[in-house]
Amino acid sequence: MPPAQRKEHDLIGERDIPAGAYYGIHTLRALENFPISGTPISIYQALVTALACVKQAAALTNHELGLLDNKRMLAIVGACEEIRAGKLHSEFVVDVIQGGAGTSTNMNANEVIANRALELLGHKKGEYRYLHPLEHVNLGQSTNDVYPTAIKLAAHFNIGRLVDAMARLRAAFERKANEFSDILKMGRTQLQDAVPMTLGQEFSTYAVMIEEDEQRLREACQLIHEINLGATAIGTGINTHPDYAEIACRRLGEISGVPVRTATNLVEATQDCGAFVQLSGVLKRVAVKLSKICNDLRLLSSGPRAGLNEINLPAMQAGSSIMPGKVNPVIPEVVNQIAFEVIGNDITVSFAAEAGQLQLNAFEPIIAHSLFKSLKHLRQGCDTLSERCVKGITANREWMLAHVKNSIGLVTALSPYIGYENSTALALEAHESGGSVLDLALKKKLLTRPQLEEILRPEVLTRPRSQVSMSVAAPKQKKVVKSRSIKPKSTRKN
Repeated sequence: MPPAQRKEHDLIGERDIPAGAYYGIHTLRALENFPISGTPISIYQALVTALACVKQAAALTNHELGLLDNKRMLAIVGACEEIRAGKLHSEFVVDVIQGGAGTSTNMNANEVIANRALELLGHKKGEYRYLHPLEHVNLGQSTNDVYPTAIKLAAHFNIGRLVDAMARLRAAFERKANEFSDILKMGRTQLQDAVPMTLGQEFSTYAVMIEEDEQRLREACQLIHEINLGATAIGTGINTHPDYAEIACRRLGEISGVPVRTATNLVEATQDCGAFVQLSGVLKRVAVKLSKICNDLRLLSSGPRAGLNEINLPAMQAGSSIMPGKVNPVIPEVVNQIAFEVIGNDITVSFAAEAGQLQLNAFEPIIAHSLFKSLKHLRQGCDTLSERCVKGITANREWMLAHVKNSIGLVTALSPYIGYENSTALALEAHESGGSVLDLALKKKLLTRPQLEEILRPEVLTRPRSQVSMSVAAPKQKKVVKSRSIKPKSTRKN
């Protein structure tokens, strides 16, 4: 029977490690020291992949500089390529929230790669005299340049996935905007009737809001392409070859496909978390907009009998354990909650970035955790909103048209033809009597029925008049005869 344990040592002492584990003593101590969230870094697959990219680039660079022999280089590269292909991710076990500025994450990567490389060389795990986690896998590196570089790579991968999800959501809104392009409804400001618009116009704004933030994310992504690999401990590049930073950056770009570039000042780049703050701020912007859109969807679908009831969200599940027949807007609600979380994550990133001292920010683990949560949950929220809500939305066309025709806000559209004072008088009378603005305009012979029908066409009501063919001739304005329901001052000349 093979032994159940193997012994490893570090500066503190000797410990038993599970014989089958690819991680080693540094990872074991991190497991004991940081039982915080119960969530291992392997939950963020992009981060594990990014760490493997960095270690592979370092091995190739050290070999090119004559610092690492071919045999060890090939073994390290082989292990890294397996991890990039999705293998051994379960061995990345340290908690996402950890002290030490990410040292435990870097050590975890060094040990897993070293032990798999040892196997590829025909040795047993833990036989570090043949290939060492620190002397060979970590050659020319420090946690302080490996960890932030890996975070930036992982963020790049995840930003791309989020942008793709946002594009799918935008397309769903665009399709609905086209479908609803001829449906008249009342627009509202401050929750009060404003002027008519089309439901298509309302949905098109959601598409534009999302498209704007797709571009903001691409801009933020450019900032995280600047890396400090080669900086080692504080940015001076101690213990590296003079050409290491340049070659390692080139190799990393080739391996990852990300257009990384070495920072001009590595001391600054090692301590400054400004790019992470910028990215987090953009993610908060995305969250705020998505939440606003979801607020609108919930409001527009409210009812169905005692609310606005302008649109119908697809029914996803029974809404109540006590109220039969109730269906709730559960998909917009879950996206709202994602937005609240992302806004909170942005606060965490801001505090963590501000708390850095002198040549290093020790709080990048919580920055990474917050960013990756926001990126992941926003992506999943966009896809859920698109597939399980927006695509199935239907419109209550006749209900909305009836509200347009009965709305006092319609006087704004009549004002160019009958004058502001007459429109004000109609609005007051309609409000106090409960009558229709259109019926009153006909009754008082301010407009004819054909003129009203022309004015009520969607292309007339919902666009600048210079863009439509107008066949309504404004009648000679005449004073509306006062009625008891009209306040005297409303038609009195100054």
